[in-house]
Amino acid sequence: MTLAPDLAVGALYDSLLEAALRQFFSRASLDSASLPPVSGESSFAIDPPPDPSTMRIRWFGTRYTLRARGPWPFTSHELRLARAIGDVLAARYRAVLNPRIVAERGDLFRGAIEDRYVGAFLDAHDYTIEAREARADRIASIIELLRVAALSSYESRPISTGILLLGTAGDPNRPGLVPPVSAPTYTESLASIKSFFRLADGVRTVFLANSEGQLLDIVDIGEWATRLSHQPELHVACASTFEAHARATLQQGHICAVLSPSREIKVFAEGAEVFAFRGAAWHLLDLAAKYEVWSTAVGNATLASCLFQTALDLADAREGALFVVLREPALHLGRLVAPADRLDVPATHAPPVSRPSRRDLLHLLEGRSVIDMNGSVLAALSSLDGATVVDTSGRLLAAGAILRHASTDELQDGGGIEGARTTAAVYSSRFGPVLKVSEDGVITFFDRDRVWEI
Repeated sequence: MTLAPDLAVGALYDSLLEAALRQFFSRASLDSASLPPVSGESSFAIDPPPDPSTMRIRWFGTRYTLRARGPWPFTSHELRLARAIGDVLAARYRAVLNPRIVAERGDLFRGAIEDRYVGAFLDAHDYTIEAREARADRIASIIELLRVAALSSYESRPISTGILLLGTAGDPNRPGLVPPVSAPTYTESLASIKSFFRLADGVRTVFLANSEGQLLDIVDIGEWATRLSHQPELHVACASTFEAHARATLQQGHICAVLSPSREIKVFAEGAEVFAFRGAAWHLLDLAAKYEVWSTAVGNATLASCLFQTALDLADAREGALFVVLREPALHLGRLVAPADRLDVPATHAPPVSRPSRRDLLHLLEGRSVIDMNGSVLAALSSLDGATVVDTSGRLLAAGAILRHASTDELQDGGGIEGARTTAAVYSSRFGPVLKVSEDGVITFFDRDRVWEI
């Protein structure tokens, strides 16, 4: 049996959609059911769901059903990303079947298709093949340059760089600034200039481009963000190193894309870090929705914010940590932490001639609350090998503690073994919400089960 060309191409794009759904919606189960094929039908549609935890998508001859695992439904960002994926695939499908478009819009097929999904998500307009140099395509071109930089080095050192792509034709901090006729566009062609990557490090300084992608300036991102007038506070936490990047995108549709010193591509928009490319894959962070779930589980908004912020900073610094919030410490602290590591147990004072121990150092923190600690002090404390354990008021119960596992509950006082951080996180989440920070920059929230991952 010979398929019509449009159905044959449709089968390919059907597989691309399935791959995208599995990549970006790993927290959901995916089922598919065949529908009668209709020649020329390339519409992508998200059907009204039977409940907020279900997403139903029709594409060519298949109906996909995504069912969210866990206690929280699909978020507005997830629905927006699903539509962006569908828009990009539908546009490419139509382009493949139109020789004129293929000739005129060869740029549609450059780079990784996942970068187009990210661009379409961030573009306020619908993604269409008719719009030459659409903002979504411009964002994808910027990402392509950052990908090249991630695989490169300068004088044997990893490259970090970044750009603030304005949503306006000019710089709001310098009205009237007009780019010279010779101003280059921020594209992969700039990578051939040897000194290009030395001009903006992405952390303190970034390139500034207008809405057309033309370079306007090189700016200090913190100073530029501070100069914006009438700027509201961030509505979602961000790693302290990149707080200015998030603030710079709060208004007027500005977007900031950075290749960080850890070779992670970060994309900021709408006052938050929205996407991260690490581990050879894009991740939709959805920080606002995930923080809300975490804060509800902790039950103390101030404590939840404090620990979440510290986790973001440690993840950005690629330092591991484990935070445990015990709901009933009187019942469960002894099951998790040996007396030698507990800060709620008074220290036995040794003779003055004895050498001080680690316990003596940590008991400097006896009776302290993590809420009242300086952020850098809490980050240093949390980066110790072992877990930071607190109660729901924020009182510090243990720091750098090697947690007991289920198989070691029967050990006598002072007993305990060191296990993998994930094993400790899963077991301790029986007694309260847990944040695990991995040295690869991933944050995972457990509450009896794995709830989410950033």
